[in-house]
Amino acid sequence: MCLGIPGQIVEVTDGERQMAMADVSGVKREVSVACVAQGDLEDLVGKWVLIHVGFAMSIIDEEEAAETLEALRGLGEAQETLEAMAHGVSALEGTQ
Repeated sequence: MCLGIPGQIVEVTDGERQMAMADVSGVKREVSVACVAQGDLEDLVGKWVLIHVGFAMSIIDEEEAAETLEALRGLGEAQETLEAMAHGVSALEGTQ
């Protein structure tokens, strides 16, 4: 099963590589915005995107993002994914 999770782009981290920081329910993770980039990458800051395996796959509106996150929380899948993401970030911080 493919699981896409809504996240909000909070900053562009590497314009040349088309990478940005996304906030997914309080967990920040760098994602590729190459699939949704149209023009100036800074225009993506504040936008909601659907994220799958480190790629922003599509731009969604805030209402759709909230509804999707609520549905995922109800299913319990979002919590497991967020915990896995948090562990991944913690593991990376220990290697720097």
